Amino acid sequence: MRPLRIVGGDVLGSDGGVTTGDLCIADGCIADAGAANAAVFDARGLKVLPGIIDLHGDAFERQLQPRPGVAFAPALALDETERQLLANGITTAFHGVTLSWEPGLRGIGAWRALVDALHARAWVCDMRIHLRWEAYNLDALDTALADIAAGRVHLLGFNDHTPAILRQVRDPVAGARFSNRSGMKLEEFRVLAEGVGARADEVPAALERIAAGARAAGLPMASHDDGSIATREAFRGRGARICEFPVQVAVAEAAAAAGDCVVMGSPNVLRGGSHLGWPSAAEMAEAGVCRVLASDYFYPCLLQAPFVLARRGAFDLASAWALVSANAADAAGLADRGRLQPGQRADVVLVADASDRPEPVATIAAGRLAWMSADGATRLHGTVA
Repeated sequence: MRPLRIVGGDVLGSDGGVTTGDLCIADGCIADAGAANAAVFDARGLKVLPGIIDLHGDAFERQLQPRPGVAFAPALALDETERQLLANGITTAFHGVTLSWEPGLRGIGAWRALVDALHARAWVCDMRIHLRWEAYNLDALDTALADIAAGRVHLLGFNDHTPAILRQVRDPVAGARFSNRSGMKLEEFRVLAEGVGARADEVPAALERIAAGARAAGLPMASHDDGSIATREAFRGRGARICEFPVQVAVAEAAAAAGDCVVMGSPNVLRGGSHLGWPSAAEMAEAGVCRVLASDYFYPCLLQAPFVLARRGAFDLASAWALVSANAADAAGLADRGRLQPGQRADVVLVADASDRPEPVATIAAGRLAWMSADGATRLHGTVA
């Protein structure tokens, strides 16, 4: 892979300062100086930023099942997902893969197929598995533990959607959303859900087992949609130091005060608030509570959100960008990325910020020029193969 010299851009340094100058890449890493045979990318007028790290994204589900009951092969879905990630500056992606008792898109068969496809080849984007463990999925516990022990999982998230499903499954309209996703008739799904719910007494022991497996593997852990401080404290006691998408401001504030990393959705920032009426990600970030933004369900928001925060005035761009890069790397235990400093993995996104909607121009992943816009193609001088 030929060295690359990015010249004349506004480079976000590891100290948080932005300076106009060059960034050199060699052997997949940020280098101290450029090589004589380096290709050159003219970055004048562009922001040169660390590649984005997405701790929780599930938009890939739309490639797997674009319509209820219409499924495509995981390899094809991941190909398309990777293109979307790179086109939005995301160089490390934790796919939030739900392993639920529900058949279909979130069932054990889909889990096995997707994890197998992800590990079957090398990808340009560093795509990883964020196991969203559904608490009542007792029959799949051994499978989850085996995959954790085998290194096929990179982050464990604790989900508990079953009580909400049980409340909604009696409503024909609300229940159909779950039964259609599972490829079942509503009454059949209702019987399944109620049978699963009847095993509630077994759930606490299962949570302890999977948490112990994650601790043994050294995985970061997250709890999802915490509705109370007591719930957050219980998951912290199991080793989960990431609090993602807290339901109440008080929960987010208590988590941050305890030193947990609070993760919220970047679509929340772009839309001006949560579509569910939950806390404002922008306000929580500006209060120092939210430390990381994730794509959640729409990849493009993750690049746009830091610029929105900077325009609001409480953040400079460097501090806002840390929410999608350095802070996310720290939360995931990834010491080799998230900052543009010598020796770090060369994950870089170049962005044109000349309008209300910043546009990615090029994405570099592990030193490889992985994606370019039409403007980017005119700025590259020399081949990078």
